[in-house]
Amino acid sequence: MALTPETARKFIALGADVAVEAGAGQNAAISDADYVEAGASVTSRAQAAEGADIVLAVQAPPPDDLQGAKPGAMVAAIFDPFGRQDRVQGYATAGLEALAMELMPRITRAQSMDVLSSQSNLAGYKSVLLAANAYGRAFPMMMTAAGTVSAARVFIMGVGVAGLQAIATARRLGAQVSATDVRSATREQIQSLGAKPVFVENVEGIEGEGSGGYASEMSEEYRAAQAELVSSHIARQDIVITTALIPGRPAPRLISDSQIASMKAGSVIYDLAAAQGGNVEGSRADEAVTIHGVTVIGHANTAGLLAADASALYARNLFNFFSAFWDEESGRPQLDEEIGDAIRLTRGGAVVHPQLVGQSPPD
Repeated sequence: MALTPETARKFIALGADVAVEAGAGQNAAISDADYVEAGASVTSRAQAAEGADIVLAVQAPPPDDLQGAKPGAMVAAIFDPFGRQDRVQGYATAGLEALAMELMPRITRAQSMDVLSSQSNLAGYKSVLLAANAYGRAFPMMMTAAGTVSAARVFIMGVGVAGLQAIATARRLGAQVSATDVRSATREQIQSLGAKPVFVENVEGIEGEGSGGYASEMSEEYRAAQAELVSSHIARQDIVITTALIPGRPAPRLISDSQIASMKAGSVIYDLAAAQGGNVEGSRADEAVTIHGVTVIGHANTAGLLAADASALYARNLFNFFSAFWDEESGRPQLDEEIGDAIRLTRGGAVVHPQLVGQSPPD
């Protein structure tokens, strides 16, 4: 949910009138009565959008659902703007101001507004639990009268927010954990969590640090060296979790079919990027597939499987964003250039984001 009773009260304290679609909070264990108690009105989607200055959503709704909103109304949601340019154009045509929360710049003052970080943290945690559930053996080493059970070997690929939480969770479950990333600066982070760093050592001058704290694309030389290193390491792993994403581009391919074939039967791979094209060859969002005896899992919305916590964090991200720019005199937010221009997709009937201007929607 993009709004919880907690954030509804806070918006009302700012002077806003809050309307919520009936039943919208059910999967996050939030009843309509909870919203009413917080001071919000509960109604149909069409009525909730009627006359709205601001619309909050998780996934951006079809613009036709917001026909009753005021001209120029702000819609804050996750848009997937590079994959759904047709929807972005629909928002421009409808005269709505689309704000893609996943494009929030990773700067200090926007940390509390960063939906990708809050959701990735939960996704990294849940990915380990789901992988452990699919794995037919125990995680920790166990000494028993009948013999010793060896600790599971877990390999994390990509050490951003999700990867770091995956390392910490796997370690708490007793696994033997290793991790890799194209950004050399993550080596110390991996070690600080008690995991073994696995890095390409013989390719000079490639740090892998892109803009905004994200990984950048690597050279052919680095990719070849990394593939060789990973291939030898992955064959000895019981569980692999991949977390790599590059904003605005399909997820980079990290694991090939031949690398899957090198793993032991019964091993598990969890692909956190399955919905963005997949880090793993053959992975499919929301399906568990078996490839060469290896179970490959990838949910489209892993954080959403922890709906109550995901909603609480996402809703706070949205409130922190709007409240930071709230203008008491006008009773609405006035976005600044640095953050506003970074996340604004449409305004005044046109697509305005620099990376989308002039691009035609894909067929």
